[in-house]
Amino acid sequence: MNIRLACLEDSQSIDRYIERSDSASFYHKYAWGEVIENSFGHKSYYLICIDDNGSLGGILPMVHLKSLIFGNFMVSMPYFNYGGVCADNEVDRDHLIGEAIKIAKGLDARHIEFRQEESFNNGFPYKLEKVSMRLHLSRSQKELWNSFSSKLRSQIKVPQKNGIYARIGGIEELDNFYKVFSVNMSHLGTPVYPKRFFRNILEKFPHCTSICSAFQDEIPVASGFLVGFKNMLEIPWASSLRKYNRLSANMLLYWTALQFACEKGFTVFDFGRSTPGEGTFKFKEQWGATPSPMRWHYWLQSDGAIPEITPRNPKYRIAIELWKKLPIPVTRFLGPHIIKNIP
Repeated sequence: MNIRLACLEDSQSIDRYIERSDSASFYHKYAWGEVIENSFGHKSYYLICIDDNGSLGGILPMVHLKSLIFGNFMVSMPYFNYGGVCADNEVDRDHLIGEAIKIAKGLDARHIEFRQEESFNNGFPYKLEKVSMRLHLSRSQKELWNSFSSKLRSQIKVPQKNGIYARIGGIEELDNFYKVFSVNMSHLGTPVYPKRFFRNILEKFPHCTSICSAFQDEIPVASGFLVGFKNMLEIPWASSLRKYNRLSANMLLYWTALQFACEKGFTVFDFGRSTPGEGTFKFKEQWGATPSPMRWHYWLQSDGAIPEITPRNPKYRIAIELWKKLPIPVTRFLGPHIIKNIP
């Protein structure tokens, strides 16, 4: 067995491993390191485990983040819901984790966050506060439509009666997506990702990514970023403009995305990460989505509590309220410099 850092020449072997691994996600692809470095400037470390036959037996991508405000740490993978270590067995998995810890110590990182779905069962502390909301799709749009409650079907019809329409496209829809996304993030008090981040994703993965937007008179009022991989279509980022909430454009947005998923043959629709009991959880639940646990494990350099680099941390509350009051152009300019260090 040999554990080493991957290079570009390993990318095809990594892709083949991802295709056959049940625990690997789209975000385990080697190319994400380039996307993140070009978008945020962070260095990535991609570990691979090679067995005695020369075949891959496990993979672990990581990104190093370091700032004065949020500290020095590593994440697999930041900005996304999925990541972590994938291996054929626990021995290979533990060797990959051990090598990751050596790298983290060499960088003086205070912790590593592994965004797993399955449990390590190795003594690492972990969080279970987030879930992925997933809907198993019917074979046809008609079957899916008929599975909805009459109330939900009525809500989907509201925006159509108000002249809202939706379409799905590629990079040509980026400006529409970002207009809605950046305004919504400002209202939430959250710094916004730079537009180049989404452009880099669309350019690197043109066959796996798309944008769904809802419009009123060619004005984008709701928009979501779609990622399709294996049997699942995911919507990791979705936003709508509050001033148009009465038109329920987000209902048409999600229905259009679900129709697209059925049309393309996906069998699962991932509504994204939620906290049970909160508003977004209930919104996704009404579509028939059910929670799938997310087990984020942590290696900590020293004893202490699991880090809370999230908007839910009380020490960021004042900053969030102040951010909400800033003009949109200011948040678009300053946001990327801050959010790059928030995983």
